[in-house]
Amino acid sequence: MSKVKANDTVRVHYTGKLENGEVFDDSRGREPFEFTLGQGMVIPGFENALIDMEVNETKSVNIPAAEAYGEHRAELVQDVPKNQIPAEINPQVGMQLVSQTPDGQQIPIMVTEVKEDSITVDANPPLAGKDLNFELELVEIK
Repeated sequence: MSKVKANDTVRVHYTGKLENGEVFDDSRGREPFEFTLGQGMVIPGFENALIDMEVNETKSVNIPAAEAYGEHRAELVQDVPKNQIPAEINPQVGMQLVSQTPDGQQIPIMVTEVKEDSITVDANPPLAGKDLNFELELVEIK
């Protein structure tokens, strides 16, 4: 039976959990997730866990933050004066906003604190700094 190798296109079901057991994503109930290894479409630890798996094989894997979304970076947390926020936006904790860099790149940010004259935003991925656990099931190698 063939095994997953670099550059294969695979279809996989997965359940992703945080260290405390909270499910943050689950492909069950929808089509299996399809992607090609080696194209940077998934976190490195997820891709590496699939190497050498066979169709219908299941696996539990712990992916440390460094192989997932990286460590939480303090420099990506900033205070923004409210007068720099468009008037039609009423920032609330947990609200997702988009910031634009000088070169036009759009970056998703999360409001983490609202103060009288400013808000605190975090541009880290929501799962940055977290070790992740995945239950994987290889459905198909294309």
